[in-house]
Amino acid sequence: MPLDQLWDDDEQEGKGGEMTFIEHLEELRWHIIRALAAILVFTVAAFIFHKEIFNYVILAPKNPDFWTYRQMCKLATLLNAPDLCVNKIDFILISREVTGQFMMAMTYSVIIGLIFAFPYAFWEVWRFIKPGLHDMEVKASRGAVFWVTFLFLLGALFGYYIVSPLAINFLANFKVDESIANQFDISSYIGLLAMMVLACGLTFQLPMVTFVLSKIGLLTPKFMRDYRKHAFIVILIVAAIITPSPDVFSQMLVTAPLLLLYEISIFVSARVNRQRQAELDKTLGD
Repeated sequence: MPLDQLWDDDEQEGKGGEMTFIEHLEELRWHIIRALAAILVFTVAAFIFHKEIFNYVILAPKNPDFWTYRQMCKLATLLNAPDLCVNKIDFILISREVTGQFMMAMTYSVIIGLIFAFPYAFWEVWRFIKPGLHDMEVKASRGAVFWVTFLFLLGALFGYYIVSPLAINFLANFKVDESIANQFDISSYIGLLAMMVLACGLTFQLPMVTFVLSKIGLLTPKFMRDYRKHAFIVILIVAAIITPSPDVFSQMLVTAPLLLLYEISIFVSARVNRQRQAELDKTLGD
């Protein structure tokens, strides 16, 4: 279907009919500009409040009184497993470059801008795509913006409160010799934290990816069930990459949500498959 036929009459009311290719590009340009503007607004706000954000958000996972570590200590008491309790995180942060702290503030401001502007940015993209969908496709994808946003933020929180503290604790306390002190560059610390948060945010999009692939017929629930064991191995590998800590407890904390996401994705694929089959039967019946 030509690009200038993708938009329905309702969306073009008052614009004199169907849009031309140039008009589509102009429309897309404004959606992108508004999305970038939202990212810029949150980035500037994060930079203005950089001291508060740095002290209470960025540096929080390096302190033993962080929420995650407190819960681990409670769990250690409950299970009588003192090794689970984190009492000390043995490292200091340094900045070796003249512009190190300024660039660090700029970097995490952009990252925070991306995270907080993600719902609006995705909504702008969705506004551009939605008019080109058929009525059944629009109905089937109802709530897409909410679920994409919810899963991304849920994954980001999981990365911040679960994966990042486990990784930081393990890497900070791992020493080949006690005489070697851990002094981490601030850019390395922020890079690790950002990677964990964003990676988990994207990983939690698995049900939505499954929805899209199932919708276009590239994925079926039967395929996902048949390869469940293979998927389990892949999830273990992903969990091992995301969480450098070798202990079983840390691995399971990351593996369990990923397995749950896979099972939810099977349910999503099965539902989409039933809808596609019902539409096909209706078409053949007509």
